[in-house]
Amino acid sequence: MACFTVPLAGAAAAAAAKGLLPEGAKRNPFAARLDRLFAMSFGGAFLLAVEHLYHGEISLAPPFLTAVEEGPEAVSGMLHEMATRGTAMAVLVAVAWAASVVAELALGKKRLCAS
Repeated sequence: MACFTVPLAGAAAAAAAKGLLPEGAKRNPFAARLDRLFAMSFGGAFLLAVEHLYHGEISLAPPFLTAVEEGPEAVSGMLHEMATRGTAMAVLVAVAWAASVVAELALGKKRLCAS
């Protein structure tokens, strides 16, 4: 129903962190690649939102989330889905991003040693 909102919040946090970091902090390899985390989180959230829109779980008119119109039991289910599936997706995206940064750094060091 609304699991895409958690990775979307992660994308917003990555964008805010990138903008708030001082220039010196951007020498950190993870801080320098926050734009990649934003792209991964936002892209996944956008595709999930399109899928939910297609299946009628969200609408383009307020209140946007159809569970809100269906009553408290549906809202409870929506919040449970956000807490379980949404959080799991956001964590998985963050782990994949961190692994990609570590892999990129490891490959870069191997190239430097080979030269």
